[in-house]
Amino acid sequence: MRFLGLIPARYASTRFPGKPLADIGGKPMIRRVYEQVCGCLDAVCVATDDERIFKAVEDFGGRVVMTSEAHRSGTDRCAEAMEKLPGDFDVIINIQGDEPFVRPSQIAQLKACFDSPQTEIATLVRAFRPEEGLEALMNPNSPKVVLNSRGEAMYFSRSVIPFLRRLPQEEWLQTHVFYKHIGIYAYRRDVLSRLAALPQTPLEQAESLEQLRWIESGYRIRVALTESENLAVDTPEDLQRILASGLL
Repeated sequence: MRFLGLIPARYASTRFPGKPLADIGGKPMIRRVYEQVCGCLDAVCVATDDERIFKAVEDFGGRVVMTSEAHRSGTDRCAEAMEKLPGDFDVIINIQGDEPFVRPSQIAQLKACFDSPQTEIATLVRAFRPEEGLEALMNPNSPKVVLNSRGEAMYFSRSVIPFLRRLPQEEWLQTHVFYKHIGIYAYRRDVLSRLAALPQTPLEQAESLEQLRWIESGYRIRVALTESENLAVDTPEDLQRILASGLL
């Protein structure tokens, strides 16, 4: 089975314009992401809609493809890039371009999900830890997910799910395991083509979570549990925290 890693990268960002080119220890962030995963996949490519990002990837010797500016999501951008690239790939992994410390072990977990021929889509989750506190659990920017007995996602929400009706909120993290979604996806090639053609659905529009479109349309999402969460760069302040963290 052959795996293609795609890194969608847009220049336009409301909170951090030009984010993929932000300097992290002498390298643009997009290069950091690329180099983290290129050793554990059969091929890696950046999918962008901006000439500046395109040139930056070419300059460090990376593979890059130009895609439309009109895409609704990184999934849609990956679907276009997949069709433009040569190679007989079975599974496409959509890697977040703002996570310069994405772990090869996480890529390996996603790949392992496809050992089962029934897997259509795969993603990662992490258990919330009690010491993170109720504020972290309640944060709407950290989507939650509930799983069925087969390790598949039943629903994603910005609200806390499930709601523990008979317990005070202060006891929730001590009595139940809640799962946080880690936004990296893998799809079988034919499934990705079909996902990109789906219209938006009511649940997706309500929560602003594209994976609900897939579930609402009948697709199954296999989930792997990771113990770690990558540092993401959403704002210039996030970047400063990474630079001060000593991880480089």
